Amino acid sequence: MSQSKARTQARRSALQAIYQWQVTGCDLSEIERQFIEEHGLGNADPQYFNELLHEIPKRLDSIDAALGEFIDRSLAEIDPVERAALRIGAYELLFKLDVPYRVVLNECVNLTKAFGSAHGHKYINGILDKIAHKHRSVELAISGRKSR
Repeated sequence: MSQSKARTQARRSALQAIYQWQVTGCDLSEIERQFIEEHGLGNADPQYFNELLHEIPKRLDSIDAALGEFIDRSLAEIDPVERAALRIGAYELLFKLDVPYRVVLNECVNLTKAFGSAHGHKYINGILDKIAHKHRSVELAISGRKSR
């Protein structure tokens, strides 16, 4: 399996595990243990799953502050699935500069289409696009020149 597919699977599993953490407030290590034992990671990249599950809560203040600049309501009012997708996307945009911003947006939109509300993916795309414009402006400028 390619690295990109393994990361896609890791994001999918992380979305579910972060959702569980947000809803239950359970210990991350316990959620990780339960998730792996009960669901398994399949072909997912286990290190990337682990990174997302543990680093997002560690950096929650920075992630939520970046999201807070562009959301139209409090994070608590956002559907937990969409909140998890936003946090994964914001984490990758802020801290995983090796992941192209278009990949981040695509992956989070697809996760939201699979697990979120009917039109949630449009909201996710809009918020993450604004974060990308603020925090990845050089990458966006280079990408814009290439597409001309």
